Amino acid sequence: MIPLDKAVVARLESFGERFELLVDPNQAALVRQGQKVDIEDVVAALNVFGNASRGTRASEESLEKVFHTTDFETIARKIIEKGEIHLTAEQRKHMIEDKRRQVITFIARNAVNPQTGHPHPPHRIEMAMEEARVNIDPFKHLDEQVKETVKALRPLLPIRFEELRLAIRIPADFAAKAYGDIAAGSTMEKDEWQKDGSWVCVVRIPAGIQGEFYDLINKLSKGEGQVKILNQVY
Repeated sequence: MIPLDKAVVARLESFGERFELLVDPNQAALVRQGQKVDIEDVVAALNVFGNASRGTRASEESLEKVFHTTDFETIARKIIEKGEIHLTAEQRKHMIEDKRRQVITFIARNAVNPQTGHPHPPHRIEMAMEEARVNIDPFKHLDEQVKETVKALRPLLPIRFEELRLAIRIPADFAAKAYGDIAAGSTMEKDEWQKDGSWVCVVRIPAGIQGEFYDLINKLSKGEGQVKILNQVY
């Protein structure tokens, strides 16, 4: 459980009743995004309150009336998922900026300008988001927030999400060590060890990280690795 001084109130009002929890805002955001989080890592107390500031607990009758159970975890998840999270201005600002950076990074790495085939620089994406007045919700899942952001940006920036299918060959001297890093940095479709000890594979990567991925191959193989673009995947 988190310290009380780091907790904020999560509140749900239903059928004339009010229910409150003391929660960590960052962990609560993960719960709302559908991630599996131990509820004890989210709350500061294993109690459902009618008024958290006064320490007044919700009655079992009111819990049964609204949630049809008195099980704490079941109720806590519903309050977090459906209720309001009361952040301080500083907490909200920090969480919005963090989510904004995640959105910008995701778009820069996974999308390209279809007119040039190159990714948009993060600064250009950020400026377009400001011009489009994109609203960032710190509690929305990243995928949902990216989808809404791209929809708002399309009138301002040509954007297309695409992947590249690459054929890679790593010489025997570097193959064993390179395998893990390449697998972690791509979606591997197939791979095969050759009789001479070299390793070949076909992978998919976001088009926006093409240059970064080539640098990785060169680093892992000391410039001896071979990469060929097979096709683009839209």
